Amino acid sequence: MARHTGPTRKLSRRIGVDLGHKTNSAKTAQRLAIPPGAHGRKGGNRKLSDYGQQLKEKQKVKWAYGVMEKQFRRYYEMALKNPSSTGAELLRILESRLDNVVYRLRFAPTRKAARQMVSHGNVRVNEAKLSIPSYLVKEGDTISLSDTAQKIPVVAELLKDKELTIPSWLERKAAVGLVKQTPSRDDVDVDINEQLIVEHYSR
Repeated sequence: MARHTGPTRKLSRRIGVDLGHKTNSAKTAQRLAIPPGAHGRKGGNRKLSDYGQQLKEKQKVKWAYGVMEKQFRRYYEMALKNPSSTGAELLRILESRLDNVVYRLRFAPTRKAARQMVSHGNVRVNEAKLSIPSYLVKEGDTISLSDTAQKIPVVAELLKDKELTIPSWLERKAAVGLVKQTPSRDDVDVDINEQLIVEHYSR
């Protein structure tokens, strides 16, 4: 199962957007405007070509959702089956990933932490243990946490927090979540121009 194993805060700095990889967003924001590398301050002012803008947008979405290129390309090909709204369909697929749903239900502080919980077998879908982060949830699915996961300190704190915002397409009661409906374009919490991604793959 491929995944990015390098420094994650550098990815946010390269894109210039907080990708939510760390819980301390204030610390990330301090250097967000400075690209990584020895010439970061100087290199950050270069004007991007059309191709550069398209590539940057694609990389931003890949890194935000923790998806590698081969899998991302497969999601794009799946989205092509909806030619009238390929970009929106791509985002719907990404939002439907099990690791993202665990994060969006606020069972985990970041998508990376949610992926780890799923990979370690601490998440159940329809009461069956499922350790595949890329599993695409469907309307009516229930997502719950194992007893072990609920005892993790950061998870326990999230479960006690009644002020957390849950997307309208999901519902959460204690350590159990419900997929009420499929997510729409408006449900995406990352600032994305999906048309640039479609243009990139249409070249």
